[in-house]
Amino acid sequence: MLLLCSLVANGASAQTEDPWRETSEQVFRLNDHFDQLVVKPVASGYTLFIPRVARRGIGNFFSNIDDINVLVNDLLQLKLDAALNDSGRLLVNSTLGLAGILDIASGFGLYKNEEDFGQPLGHWGVGSGPYVMLPVFGASNVRDSFGLVLDTLFNPIQYHDDESFRLTLFLVEETDSR
Repeated sequence: MLLLCSLVANGASAQTEDPWRETSEQVFRLNDHFDQLVVKPVASGYTLFIPRVARRGIGNFFSNIDDINVLVNDLLQLKLDAALNDSGRLLVNSTLGLAGILDIASGFGLYKNEEDFGQPLGHWGVGSGPYVMLPVFGASNVRDSFGLVLDTLFNPIQYHDDESFRLTLFLVEETDSR
């Protein structure tokens, strides 16, 4: 019994080892400072001046764009039922829902799934790796950090020709999600 307790304790301490703790704490403080100084006031103004119905439409629009990544991630994990749901959702909301501004698909029982590229990596055996605090994006792990890069590459907004338009959409999306 003592041997079993020792193994469990050693396993627990190995899981909580954080090789980048000091750096993550510094990045967290930087993120928190940036959030308090810039992001939170902008998001508060956004909530104050943009009507709820408009905010919901903006959130739906970006959720619809995210459904492209969700669909790809469903397929990479061989979640075929979810892929069918998400492709239907994307089709209905992109057309009947006016480019996703309206979430018509949920009314048809096609509900939003949450997937990102870290999940297929995990599905196919890539370990999560150590905890890491990313500037601006926040807490993650090494695997999901690589997944975040893929999420960004598969986001169609990244391929719009006008750089200022891309940046504006990114800022509106981040403000809306805050």
